[in-house]
Amino acid sequence: MNHFAGARRLVFKVGTSTLTHETGNLNLRRMRDLARVLSDLKNAGREIVLVSSGAIGVGVGKLKLERRPHDVAGRQACAAVGQCELMYIYDKLFSEYGHATAQVLLTRDCVDDRIRNMNIQNAFERLLDMGALPIVNENDTVAVEEIVFGDNDTLSALVARIVRADALIILTDIDGLHEENPRVNPNAKLIPVVEEITPHLREIAGGTGSSRGTGGMITKVQAADIATRAGVTTAIMDGSDPDDIYRLLDGEARGTVFLPRREVV
Repeated sequence: MNHFAGARRLVFKVGTSTLTHETGNLNLRRMRDLARVLSDLKNAGREIVLVSSGAIGVGVGKLKLERRPHDVAGRQACAAVGQCELMYIYDKLFSEYGHATAQVLLTRDCVDDRIRNMNIQNAFERLLDMGALPIVNENDTVAVEEIVFGDNDTLSALVARIVRADALIILTDIDGLHEENPRVNPNAKLIPVVEEITPHLREIAGGTGSSRGTGGMITKVQAADIATRAGVTTAIMDGSDPDDIYRLLDGEARGTVFLPRREVV
């Protein structure tokens, strides 16, 4: 069954582990492939929102630092530098395919406040109406503990809810949710479809994480819970080959698909 056949408005989330090489530097070929696929989907009449991590890591590289700063101010400085570079690269790549990008930086208090939430929703609607491709990240330069999302998986689910997306696709460095931790047991079976997120599934997800990302499988499952409660079909899939996005949307089995709840909130 193709759970994405009628999906017109799509939110994609790409994490640091997908955007970078093992060295921590940007994987430019993968970024170019992702821009090509998302641009083609826009050409086909779909509306695209991209939630992208990577600003702090890019800033570390741009500033030629030996390691990621441990202090808050240092991370904020790296985010300020890295966000500029990240958006420059995205804008250049999408411009080559004729699409305009828009930067949207959010903090938790913006989403939690009713009036600000409405303003954000209106801004997204106008950007999409104008044909722009919004690129969203947490505003790490100003965010402090009280107003952070904690990870862009959660942010992507909240964005999907705000824009009333038809689908959320989380691209990561693992091919979905497994019955066991595949980093421990390479033969662990993939769970292709989830109809209900149970405590057992959360327990399974709790043990899988990435060496470069800030979240892990548990944050992705939590994001799927937020999105599916809002009626948004969600997929967690390997982002190493962006062409797999076509295959997922065409109904081929890719990653783990989380079905939306009956009651839309």
